[in-house]
This record gives sequence, structure tokens and C-alpha cells, in this order.
Amino acid sequence: MANTFHQSQKGMMQYGLTCMNGEPKYKLIHESVIQLCVVNHASNVINKIMNMKLLRKIETHHLVLSESTIYSRTPTGNMECPIPYCSIMEVHPLTRWQVGQNCCLRISMPSASIILQASNVYTRDQWLHSIQWKRAIHRFKKLLCNASRPDVFMREVKAMIQMTRTSPLQDQEVFQAPLDIISDLLSQNDDILKNVSHESIITAVAPLLEDSQLPPEICLFFSKHCRNSPRSSVVIDLFTPVVHRILKHNMNPRLQTFVRDYVLAVGCKNDAESAIQTFVASMHGPASDCPHPRVLPNLVSMCLASIAMYYQETNACTLSYGLTNEMNMEDSDSSSDDGSLQQEDKLICFLTLLKATADYEDWLPNLSGMLLPIPVPKASLSDSRLTKNFEYIMRKFVQDSRCEVHTAVCAVRDGKPGWLDLYCPGGLACTDDGQLFTEMLERLIACCCRRKRFLQSVNSRIYEPCLRQASNKNLTCLQYLCLLLEFDALSTPELKEKTITALQKFEEGKNMYTQLLDKQSELSQLREPGGPHSLVLPSKSTDADLKRMFSEGPLGDLETLNLAFTHITSACAQTLVKLPNLKHLNLWSTQFGDSGLETITEHLHHLESLNLCETQVTDAGLRCLTDLKQLKRLDLNSTPLTAKTLQILTSSLPELVWLDVRYTEAYAEMWKQ
Repeated sequence: MANTFHQSQKGMMQYGLTCMNGEPKYKLIHESVIQLCVVNHASNVINKIMNMKLLRKIETHHLVLSESTIYSRTPTGNMECPIPYCSIMEVHPLTRWQVGQNCCLRISMPSASIILQASNVYTRDQWLHSIQWKRAIHRFKKLLCNASRPDVFMREVKAMIQMTRTSPLQDQEVFQAPLDIISDLLSQNDDILKNVSHESIITAVAPLLEDSQLPPEICLFFSKHCRNSPRSSVVIDLFTPVVHRILKHNMNPRLQTFVRDYVLAVGCKNDAESAIQTFVASMHGPASDCPHPRVLPNLVSMCLASIAMYYQETNACTLSYGLTNEMNMEDSDSSSDDGSLQQEDKLICFLTLLKATADYEDWLPNLSGMLLPIPVPKASLSDSRLTKNFEYIMRKFVQDSRCEVHTAVCAVRDGKPGWLDLYCPGGLACTDDGQLFTEMLERLIACCCRRKRFLQSVNSRIYEPCLRQASNKNLTCLQYLCLLLEFDALSTPELKEKTITALQKFEEGKNMYTQLLDKQSELSQLREPGGPHSLVLPSKSTDADLKRMFSEGPLGDLETLNLAFTHITSACAQTLVKLPNLKHLNLWSTQFGDSGLETITEHLHHLESLNLCETQVTDAGLRCLTDLKQLKRLDLNSTPLTAKTLQILTSSLPELVWLDVRYTEAYAEMWKQ
């Protein structure tokens, strides 16, 4: 007994399986090599003699357990003909005293028995359960295909599910096979299924759904149930775990269709908005960060696809909201007899779900990226139902302090409108007199977009609206106009005069313009001829030290500035851009990053050498160096420079004669080649 247990444990360790509650688990055998012999049933003396142990012929075969038979890949000898499962009477292990081996298995048939001899008890039991399961699933398939009564059909379905759940086989195919059988029956559209309650079938297969992929026909069957009976209890009770599992993995179109129909069924609840928010909360989980990275992309892609489908199906892109609403009222009531949603309510359902995803901070960075560029049909942007819900999402973006989130309201590239343009006063989506637009602009110019490049990119589209808002004493727009003057972002003297006039209309604007003039006066004094040609800041100096040094006298002649091994950050860029004649800048081993690099590349166009070795810049940030057309020497040693960015830089800097890219990804790629 102890030896048998030891062999079973040894086999389990070999196959990497463990005991659960003291019961071993097995992988389903599809095919394997095993020794076997045939024992004819002893009907006479000769058969008894041939069955003696010494006269048995042991053969080695590569057996395959197919859907309906057991056959050998080398069909000779005892396995010349396949063995149908329907001819097998019994399968059971043999004890030691019967054969002389404790790792044998008997397959009993009417005329003879086949003895399988395994290497250990665990492998013997694995063959035993595999053959038993293959035989049973073959029997269930035949019974279900030939069932003529609904009660018999459901009884066999429940028995098949129960067998699957209690089987010691731990294999994906074991859980998938019953679903595939039912899926095949559904595709055949048998008359027997017309008399079986759909809820009964769903309830029966529900225990397998969390561990298996949905076959196509079952997926369509579930979708149909969601559409026909959206208020059914099984939608929430049984489909919710299935939808959770689907959304945590990659979705194909049929699974997306099922999830969409499920969401619409959730939207049929009495408090639809609360029900959808509860569903989204359950998908996110109670933690501050959702542990499943595929959930948000799946939800958003499903919502955007459904929104696009709505406008395509109803031609709402060319109809006003009032006409669409009138047509819906003429065609039907607000809801159909079975409780399903009408077209307009479907749109609101998906917009509500999309809006609910914006309530989670950890999702906002990815959500903002997925909503760029504007991902809905262009003509639908005039629909207030859509833009009102997106207004909520945009406000969430603006309230977030992370640049990767709130910059999503800008256009993806120059010349292409973004959400900022859409909600601009006079834009298609603006219904609040520019309140959201003001919030967007305030966040942008107070953060990473307070630079000349951004001002020039949006000025042609928002200048006139900002001018009108400034005339209504909008402080944010007044500040924007003042920045245009400060960064010299206006193209003509007429526009500058127009902007100054708008600023001087109110006391607040006058104060802003006065402060700008004072700043420009200080800058002029700083740029006066004089001061050193070269300057080295002591190590461990800070941004404050640099600013204090600039206040001590004119630096108009300063051409070389060495800030290596200091503690300066990107914040000092606003100070550096005051040096009009600076040609050589050393930032080696400082905390200087992308935002500072973007600032100096906008203003210090006369730079001839730049050292960014061991700084905090990223590969994306390095691409703005293409604006420094006079650059001759560039040190990018120990930065995250990639081969692609290196190619961009070398092709965009015509004066470059010296470049250090050692200890970068680009350098490693060069060595590989």
C-alpha cells in the first residue's frame, strides 16, 4: 500500500500536478506510448492456456484517444483495428494478485480484454480517467443528439455537467467539450431546443463558464437571451462572472457583441445609470489600481464601436436631435414590450458607461490616450447628447494634474482640431459660454503647455474666441493674450496692437501687461553688453543659485555656461532662455528633463554645443533637439536614446559634426549590426 502511494506521488511530481484536498489531479491524455497485451475470454482449455502469463504477447503501441475510438499509430498486432468506445463494457485497474503487476489497466470488451501496463500507478490512473471521460463524453453526445423529450435532454445535460465538474481530470478540454457539444446542438437548431427553456440551459452550463472559452453558438445564444429577456435574473446572476472573465482578456468580435448586449441588458434596469456604474466598479475592483490591464481598453473599444454603430444605423449624423426624437416617438414607445432599449437609450447607455470609466484615476492616462484623436464620427459632434457626456470626461481630464492626462484635450498634431477646439466658444460642442474651454486653457497654460510652440499651434484657431472672452473679463483669456506677447507668438504688428488694446480694457489686464513690461525691462538690462564670456556654476548649486547669479549684473556677453554636476532642474530653463548669445551649454549629470529641454529648444536657437550626458531626459524628449539647427556638438552619452531617434536627429541637424551616443540603446544597436 505504501509502495503504491509512493509511485502515485512520484508520477504526480513528474507531471507537475499536485493534490487538491488529498485527491490527485490529472491531465487528459490525447495520445501516448504504452505497453499492452490482449487477453481472450477463456471459453475453452486452449484459451485458458494462451492466457497464461508466460504466453502473453506484450506489445508497445502509440495509442490515440480520438473522439469515438482508441487506435494505434502503428496498427499492427493486437491493435490492428480501432476500438470503438461503444464496444467497451468496462474500464478498471487490476490488482497485483490478478496479473502480477500493480500498474495495469483492463479494458473489457465482449470477446476479449486489453491490458494496458503503465510505468507507475499515477500514469495508470491517468489513462483510466482519460479513457473513462472520453467514453462518457462520446455517450453523452450521442444521447443529446438523439434526445426527443425536453426533460430527457435537460437530465443528460445536467449529468454531463456534473460529470465534468467532478472529474479528477484538470484540463481545459474537459471543461470545454460539454460547451462545444451544446454549441453544436444550438447551431443545428433542433426542434427539441425549441421546447427547452433557455434559462434552464444557461443555468445548467453556468458552472463551466468561468473556466472555459465561449463557443460561437453559445455566445450567440447568450447574446440573443440578453436581447430578448434583458430583465431576466440570469443576466446579472450568471452572465456577470462570464463578462468579467471576457473583459480581462483579449476580445474577438463575437465576444464583444455578447458584452455589448449584456451592457444593454444592464441598462434596462430601473436605475440604469446606477446599475452601469456598479458594473464598472466591479470591473475595476476595490483597489486604487485595477489589476487587469485589458479591462479598460475592452470597455472603451466596445463603447466607441457601439456609438459609431448607432450613428451608422440611425443616420443620426445627418439628423438633428429633435427629428430623431420625433421619429422614435412615431415608431414605438420609449421601450418595447420585452423591456429592451430603444436606439436612443442604447446610445445613452454606452455614453454612461464611457463616462463611468473616467471616475477612476488610474484609468485616466490610458483613457485620455484612447480618446485621441477624437474617436467618434465627425457629424455626430453636433449631437448634444454625445458632447454633453464627453464634457464630463474632458472635465475629469482637466482636473487631473498629470500632463499625460490633461494634454489630451489638445490636438494630436498641428492643424487637426482636438477637444479644446470642439468646446471652444463658437465650436460645435460649446453649450456653456466657454466655461469648459476656460478650464482647459487655464490648466494648459499653467502647466506643460506654457510655451511658444503650443501657443503658436493653437493661436490660429482660438485667438478670436479668446479675444471675445477677454472682452467679457475672462481672466484666463486675458492671461493667454499676455502670454502671446511675452513669447512673441503673434505673427503681425496688427495682432500685437489688437492684443494690447484688449488687455488694457480692464484693470486686471492692465496689471498683467504692466508686469510683462517690467519683466521685459529686467530682461533688457540682463542682455546688455558686459559680463563674463564663460561661467562655471559650483557643484551642488540649485535653481535658486542660478537665478541669484542672473540678478547680479548684465550677462549679454555670456556664450559658455557650465552647469555640470549641479542640482539644477528643468525649472531653470526659464532663466536660461534669457541669454540671447549663449552658444555652449553643459548640463552633464543634472536633474534637467524633458520640459526644460523643450523650453530651451524653443528659444536658444544659437546653441552650438549641448551636453545632456546622464540627465533626466527621455527618448521622446530628445526629439525636440531638431529645432536647434546650428548645433555642432551634442553629447547624449548615457541617455535613453533609441536608434530611431538617433536617425531623426542626424538627418535634421545639418551642422552637427560631433556626436557622443555611448552607453545608449542606439549605441548597442550599432554594435549588433
